[in-house]
Amino acid sequence: MPTVMTIAGSDSGAGAGIQADLKTFAALNVYGTSAITAITAQDTRGVHGVVELPPGMVGQQIDAIVKDIGADAVKTGMLANAGIIEVVAAKLKEHGLRNVVVDPVMVAKSGDSLLREDAVAALTDLLLPLATVVTPNLPEAEVLAGRKVESDDDIRQAAREIVARGAEAVVMKGGHRADADQVIDLLYDGRGFHEFAGPRIDTTSTHGTGCTFASAIAAYLARGAPLPEAVRRAKEYLTEALRHAYPIGGGHGPVHHFYRWWKE
Repeated sequence: MPTVMTIAGSDSGAGAGIQADLKTFAALNVYGTSAITAITAQDTRGVHGVVELPPGMVGQQIDAIVKDIGADAVKTGMLANAGIIEVVAAKLKEHGLRNVVVDPVMVAKSGDSLLREDAVAALTDLLLPLATVVTPNLPEAEVLAGRKVESDDDIRQAAREIVARGAEAVVMKGGHRADADQVIDLLYDGRGFHEFAGPRIDTTSTHGTGCTFASAIAAYLARGAPLPEAVRRAKEYLTEALRHAYPIGGGHGPVHHFYRWWKE
C-alpha cells in the first residue's frame, strides 16, 4: 500500500486542510498519515480562530510517521509560520523524502490569512528547493514570483521564475482566471510546458479545492505515476469531485471526495 503524509493544518469544517487531504488519499487508494501544524476553528463561511502548534511537535509527528509507516510522497499545506517551515524543511532533508508536493497555502477560500507575512521568505528559500512540484493559484504565484500575473505570458514567466527559485516543477492553477468555460492548469517542469484543460464547474462547493488537487497529485506520484500523468489524473479527479458536490453549510462547501462510491 503506497503511503502519503500530509503536513498541514486542521479544518474543523473538514472541507480543507488535513481532513480534505486524508479523504483524497483514501479515495485514491493510498494510505494517508498527517502531521498537524495548526488547529483552526473553521467552517464554510470563514476562519474564526487559529492555534499554531510548536514547531518541535510538528517535527516529532513527522519523525514518528516516517520511522514507522514511511512516506512514498509528501504534501504540505498550511504551514503557518517561519518556525514550522524551518522544521518541515529540515525533516524533509533529514529523512530524504521524495515526491514532495508543496501547496503554498497563504489565504483561505474565505479570504482569511493562513500564513504569516514573515513566513513567505522561509517558504520561498527553504521549501521551494525541496519541492518536486509546487501548486500555486495565481495570487500565490504572484507572491512566490514577486511579480504581477495577469496575461498568458505573465503566467509562463512566473512559472519559470518559481522553478528558478529551486522547485523541480510548478503547476500554475487557472481557477482564478476569468475564462468562462474552461479552467486551464499549466505545468512547467524546467524543460517545457504542459496544458491541462477542464470544464469550469458552476458550484459554490469549492472549499478545499487546492488541498484536494495537491493531495491527489501526491497520491498518484506515490503510486508511481510520472508527474504529467499525476497532474492530469488529479485534475480529472477534482473536476468530478466538484461536479458531484452537494450543499454543506452556508458558505463555500466542500467538494465530494467520495463521489465514486455514493449513489446519486
